[in-house]
Amino acid sequence: MDEQCFRSRRRLARRSTGPKRSLEARQLNMTELRVLVVSLDRLSRAGLASVLDQQPGLTVVGQVSGDEESFLPADIYDPDVIVWDVSREAASATRNLGLLSENSPAVLALAATVDQAGQARKAGAQTILGRNASPEALAAALFALSHGLQVTDPALSGDAGQSQSGPEAVSPLTPRENDVLWLLAEGLPNKGVASRLEVSEHTVKFHVNSIMGKLNAQNRTEAVTLAIRLGLLPL
Repeated sequence: MDEQCFRSRRRLARRSTGPKRSLEARQLNMTELRVLVVSLDRLSRAGLASVLDQQPGLTVVGQVSGDEESFLPADIYDPDVIVWDVSREAASATRNLGLLSENSPAVLALAATVDQAGQARKAGAQTILGRNASPEALAAALFALSHGLQVTDPALSGDAGQSQSGPEAVSPLTPRENDVLWLLAEGLPNKGVASRLEVSEHTVKFHVNSIMGKLNAQNRTEAVTLAIRLGLLPL
């Protein structure tokens, strides 16, 4: 791709094609998370779209390759988040990822190696998972990302040998607390958790307080972040 084409694509990526929902509006209407799937590999795109569409609360609104011929601004699809597979033709994928405008939705990148993960992070991806992450882990990470929580698979962080902040050991969570924790990762309020689990809000509040106590977390967001670091929300 020559320099003129590269500059043309950068202008295209930064051009707004219509009104975008504000961050506040997205968070208030998070019963459905709109996802744009990007991959240079057609089969990878189709597979990711199929998997994500089957997850409760996720709707795939588009699939694009992200290459220089078919790249389109994310605004056309108005996604809440973008899933970008950088494990295929990694150099081209991360270069194209870097062309997204600063106002584009948050990006979850799927990588196969530590080097790919590092390049994706430099290109602007906020969350990095392994390309073989489970559908449930993908969904949890996307909902967390939509609420500003950034996650990196420890295996791709490049500092797996370094200790992480947080409690060295925690009391085991009960099965019900694990259920509540997963729903907190999806960004559901107490009322939403209660509805999903068919229990009272008072019961949910009790479980949330117990989870925060066991994880030594000051709030729900910190509880989810610590749970991911401790492997309680496996990636």
